Amino acid sequence: MSDRTTLKRGQLGTTALVFMIIAASAPLTVLAGGAPTNLAVSGLLGLPLSYLVLGVVLILFAIGYSAMSSRIHNAGAFYAYISQGLGPRQGIAAALLALVTYNMLQASLYGLFGFSLSAAIATWTSVQLPWWLVGAVGWLLVALLGVRNVDFSAKILGVLVALEFLVVAIVMGIALTHAPEGVSVVSLRYGDFMSSGVGVLLAFSIAAFMGFESGAIYSEETKDPKRTVARATYIAVAIIALFYGLSTWALTMGVGPSAIIDEARTYGPDLVFVWLAEFSPLLSDVAHLLFVTSIFAALVAFHNASARYFFALGRSRVLPQVLGRTGGNGSPVAGSVAQSTVGLGVVILFALTGINSSLGELYPVITLFTWFSTAAAFGLVFLMAVTSVAVLVWFRGNHHGFGVFTRVIAPALATIALISVAVLILINFDLMIGEESPRAMVFIMPGIIIGSGVLGALWSLRFDRHTDIHTIPDDEPPVEAEATGADSASASATLTAP
Repeated sequence: MSDRTTLKRGQLGTTALVFMIIAASAPLTVLAGGAPTNLAVSGLLGLPLSYLVLGVVLILFAIGYSAMSSRIHNAGAFYAYISQGLGPRQGIAAALLALVTYNMLQASLYGLFGFSLSAAIATWTSVQLPWWLVGAVGWLLVALLGVRNVDFSAKILGVLVALEFLVVAIVMGIALTHAPEGVSVVSLRYGDFMSSGVGVLLAFSIAAFMGFESGAIYSEETKDPKRTVARATYIAVAIIALFYGLSTWALTMGVGPSAIIDEARTYGPDLVFVWLAEFSPLLSDVAHLLFVTSIFAALVAFHNASARYFFALGRSRVLPQVLGRTGGNGSPVAGSVAQSTVGLGVVILFALTGINSSLGELYPVITLFTWFSTAAAFGLVFLMAVTSVAVLVWFRGNHHGFGVFTRVIAPALATIALISVAVLILINFDLMIGEESPRAMVFIMPGIIIGSGVLGALWSLRFDRHTDIHTIPDDEPPVEAEATGADSASASATLTAP
């Protein structure tokens, strides 16, 4: 296999990968943007508990997922695992679904980034810039970072994530020391969680974890593929769940349990900044700036994930082979350019369609961000559920040294829980996209996700069963391994283009 189809090895250790995963989940964006929206729509104080419950579910998923990632290393994680467990045709269907999902998620963030930075600039300078112009600047920066080595992106994301944690820690400190109704376990009680709105609560909350599974996408570029991905995934999920749970509980105490739902409905994503401004306008401005950089960090993280899916599918010849080429620095340059092209096309499309929209400045948030990110949340949850099934099937043929809890119990429980959450998202899709959105979007956006999987299944019919999906087996050193057939010792599920 040519070096031009090989990602650069040994770039990421556990710490760097943890930062990459957390950056994709965007902690400050979730606290400042997602939490108030969730509280406003669900009307439940049990938001912190929902993060902890979903954290347990995702740990269960990560047990089987990480075990499989320690044996199969491929930049197209869902693609490789589902191919190995359920078959290469199912893998191709999942691959196109994953590719569409990650690209929709990444592109959606340009709407939120453009709106948020434009609003911040207008607040600080009174200069009103169109969201698409600001979004285009963000696009250019992301595109440039995307063709660099992943370790460079990891360093930048590490700094941004550290600053996010620092600001949220300060917010928590202020909230708990200035709690108008005192500090209590309200919002952590079972009754505040299990109520009639729990479906909406969980459907919104799962979106906060999007990106936690992305560690496996970098398995080919880690220093120790057998251990780094699993270790980083466990650490990231635990940190994210605890961090979201504690920070939203602290915010509830700071605003007041009796007032926070009404305040969230009044101010929406501005709630945190309005509340902070009462104590320190400067801190509010700093938090607002880091809110924007948090979105940017997520943009970079999901760009990298999408680029590696393009790369994995190009290398396997499922998509044009040129996408499976790397640059001289070992990064998936062709895949990165493809993702940048998709992102630019989406920004241009929504810039043109929003010119005469009655939604005004909120247009990119209500349309591009909300529609695409909600559909992507459904896509990722569905993919994780299918992957859990693939894990069960894959381990049935060979235990690979793992116990029954890892092979059967954890992935089975994860499958049931993830299917339940996917159904909840579909049931509450109209609430999640908001009343301002056309009702047709309730069917169109999930339809795009499901349709991409159907298209992938149809696309797989043009292949025979002999094309390498390009995995690195656990009993070989971290170099490229290419299978010669469906029964190859490398365990690569194979299809061949005619």
